[in-house]
Amino acid sequence: MKKLLFVYNPRAGKGLIRTHLCDIINIFTKGGYEVTAHPTQGRFDGMNKIARDGGMYDVIVVSGGDGTLSEAVKGMMKLGCKIPLGYIPAGSTNDFASSMDIPKNMLKAAHAIVDGITFDYDVGEFNGEYFVYVAAFGVFTDVTYETSQKWKNRLGHMAYVGEAIKRLPTYTGHKVKVEYDNGVVKGSYILALITNTKSVGGMRRLIADGVCFDDGLFEVTLVKTPSGAMDLQRLLREAALNKLSSKDFVMLRSSRLILTFEEDMAWTLDGEAGGVHRKVVIQNHKQAVSFIVRPDDKTAEQQLINALTGGTDSDPEEETDED
Repeated sequence: MKKLLFVYNPRAGKGLIRTHLCDIINIFTKGGYEVTAHPTQGRFDGMNKIARDGGMYDVIVVSGGDGTLSEAVKGMMKLGCKIPLGYIPAGSTNDFASSMDIPKNMLKAAHAIVDGITFDYDVGEFNGEYFVYVAAFGVFTDVTYETSQKWKNRLGHMAYVGEAIKRLPTYTGHKVKVEYDNGVVKGSYILALITNTKSVGGMRRLIADGVCFDDGLFEVTLVKTPSGAMDLQRLLREAALNKLSSKDFVMLRSSRLILTFEEDMAWTLDGEAGGVHRKVVIQNHKQAVSFIVRPDDKTAEQQLINALTGGTDSDPEEETDED
C-alpha cells in the first residue's frame, strides 16, 4: 500500500475536522493508502513534521485554514523533494481552496485527493521565508491574524469584515519604492498585494484578471493613498466594481520584487503575521510544489487545467460542509 501522511489542525475553523476525521481516514484507506494521522500541537508543528518525515510518504495531505496550508508548503520546500500535496480546507475563509477549485466540503475534498491529478504551483519567497498565495502590507492586512479565533469560529468571514471596518479610520499611506522585472515605481500606497491567487480575504475584486498559478509571475496590486475620506469612499467603490485600471491603482506582474520603505513596515504572509521590515525581496519559485487538484472526468480535467493556467477565469462553484 502507498503511504499517506495526514497532518491536520484540530482547532481550525469550527473544529469540524474532528467530526469528519474517521470518514476522511476511511476514504483514504479505501483509496489504497496506509494513513498516518498527525494532529498539530502548535505553531510550526505541521511544518516541522512534514520537513522531518515527509520523505517517507507517497502523498502528504494537510487540513486546516490558510495558515496551516502555509506551514505545510514551508515544510515541503524544506523537504526538498516534490511529493504530491493534498489540501482539505477547514478554515474561516480558505482563499487558496477557492482559487484552486478544491471542494470546501471535507469529504468531497478527501475523495478529490484520492481521484485527483497533480498541478505544479508557484511558491513565493519573502526575505527567505516561503508563502503560498499572498504577501501584503497596509489597510486591512493585519485583520486576518488579529481577529479573535472565537469570532472567526462564530461568524466566519464576516468577523474579518467587521474588524476591517472598525480599523478603517486609523490607516494611513506608506511611501515605498518598488523595483520589479520591467522597471521601478514610487509612491504612497495604502495597500499592496503580491499574489498568486484569485481571492484574498474572500475578496476577488482587487486581483487582476487572467491569474495563472504556474507562470512564475506574481500579480501585484498597489492602491494609491487617497487624499481624504471622500476620496477613500470613491476608491473603495471603484474597487468593489473591479475598476482597477483607474488612476488609483497600479497593476503589474513580476517574478521578483524589491520593496524599500522609509520606515519599518508590518507585513502579512498568507493571513499570518510576516514581521516588520524596511526592505523586502520577494521571489517567485516557479512550479515548486505539486498540489493535488480534482478532475471529475476528462472534460473537467481539461477545464480545470485551463483555469489554473490562465485559460479561463470562471469562479468555482461554492460548496459548504453541509453540501
